[in-house]
Amino acid sequence: MIIRTEIILPPFPRGFHLITRYVEQQLPSLPDKGLLHIFLKHTSAGLSINENCESSVRRDFETIMNRIVPESCGYEHALEGDDDMPAHVKSSLTGQSLMIPIFDARLDMGVWQGIYLCEFRNRGGARHLTLTVWS
Repeated sequence: MIIRTEIILPPFPRGFHLITRYVEQQLPSLPDKGLLHIFLKHTSAGLSINENCESSVRRDFETIMNRIVPESCGYEHALEGDDDMPAHVKSSLTGQSLMIPIFDARLDMGVWQGIYLCEFRNRGGARHLTLTVWS
């Protein structure tokens, strides 16, 4: 059985944001066993699973990504602002989808794992996710 739903996340400022609760609140009843696929319908943001407790991790991610992919580097694609092309590159580095196992009708993630929206634009706006459950 496949169940698909779409959710819209509120606008977040640039940075790494835990969205685990947003996702869990919008999921239908989960099967005992299965898979959840999360797909982000944007090219200037990304998804990641990482540490869900210490907020310094999120700040460090932002710092590291800005060092790896700096703004104002003479990008040819610059019509939408200095943060646009770097956002596309960062999105390609993190990716736009996640696959999470389901066990005992819950997302089977580690104790310290959470789902991140990686917002790479200064004003990215609302972000659309497709959630697909396979059982």
